[in-house]
Amino acid sequence: MDSNNKVVVVGAGPVGLITALGLARAGVEVVVLERESGLVASPRAIVYYGGVLGGLEQLGLLDDTLKAGVRSTTVQFLVHRTGERIAFDHDVLEGRVPFPYNVNLGQDRMADIALRHLLRLPGTEVRFGTTVTGLEQDADGVTVIGDADGVPVRLRAGWVVGADGASSRVRELLGLDFEGTTWPERFVATNVRFPYDQHGFADANMVIDPQYGAVIAKIDDSGLWRCTYSEDATLPVETVHERIPAYFAATLPGDQRYELVRYSPYKMHQRAASAFRSGRVVLAGDAAHVTNPTGGLGLTSGLFDSFVLSEALAAVVRGETGAEVLDRYAQDRRRAFQEYASPVASALKHLVFNCPDENVLEDALAGLRQAAADPELRAQRLMISQPLQTPSLLTPVTPAG
Repeated sequence: MDSNNKVVVVGAGPVGLITALGLARAGVEVVVLERESGLVASPRAIVYYGGVLGGLEQLGLLDDTLKAGVRSTTVQFLVHRTGERIAFDHDVLEGRVPFPYNVNLGQDRMADIALRHLLRLPGTEVRFGTTVTGLEQDADGVTVIGDADGVPVRLRAGWVVGADGASSRVRELLGLDFEGTTWPERFVATNVRFPYDQHGFADANMVIDPQYGAVIAKIDDSGLWRCTYSEDATLPVETVHERIPAYFAATLPGDQRYELVRYSPYKMHQRAASAFRSGRVVLAGDAAHVTNPTGGLGLTSGLFDSFVLSEALAAVVRGETGAEVLDRYAQDRRRAFQEYASPVASALKHLVFNCPDENVLEDALAGLRQAAADPELRAQRLMISQPLQTPSLLTPVTPAG
């Protein structure tokens, strides 16, 4: 196959692999490059809103996702200080949307599902342990320069997708700014075995407290849960593990016996690349935009990037549409992040982790109580991912009137 009809995807996280899968299913030759030696297993994103499940279904991933994950039908806000619980049941979404539930599943397991599906298709290759060190663009394509355990790599492709995370080397090589702010707190994501459900926790929970705030969700049916909390980012990251027991001692109910399976500390940002396209290179997922994970809108945004991009880029490669469609992708997806994902995630973070003012908190809780009691308001709150979705770039727009 002509190398100019090949796409190199940099990054083997869920967004990179799902983008590659979408391209491969459309008949495009794809090579995925990943600097790590295998899929990264550290705790990160876990929620897949009903709004993204349709895209996973179209790619053939939904059945495996449902088998591996947990269907979440209730989101609960829990006020740590008072014990108040405000539940948002998904029953109001029945008949309104195709998927009236969310799915909780670690992003490493989603990446594994996508990888297995990808490698079943012809014209696909995944190279782990390969670091991209250079990009050379011309009118016809891109030469990707890299290093694979000391062995020089040169790949010629028509297009490159940078899906290599918040510290994207692709974005750096393009000279694009990563505009925004970094939060003064550090998040600590933990995978723990503890019977939260026996203590009144739903499958998805937001614990509201300026000191002990957390997002707690059931990951699978083996008793594994994700608990993500915050701490002062000036504390030494090297000693995070020494502070984890104190957090659980202060927050776990019952006998407090738990098993820490895995943990991952990380910085939180609200940032977006100054452009999502530069010539024949396009950014997606965290390489393009990052948000604090409260509300699960980071990976959700990335998956919506992937669904739109893979369809549009495949049409460009096949000569069915002009490359200008990728400018529309870049504009639409950047706008969805800047105008919705980032401000909504920031507001949720302030509520869950940073709301010491009693009057402000009470106003917020009053709004949650009202929404939980009103089916229409509850449905609106639960369809949080819908404004993040942007339409297919290949669907003709019907003129008004």
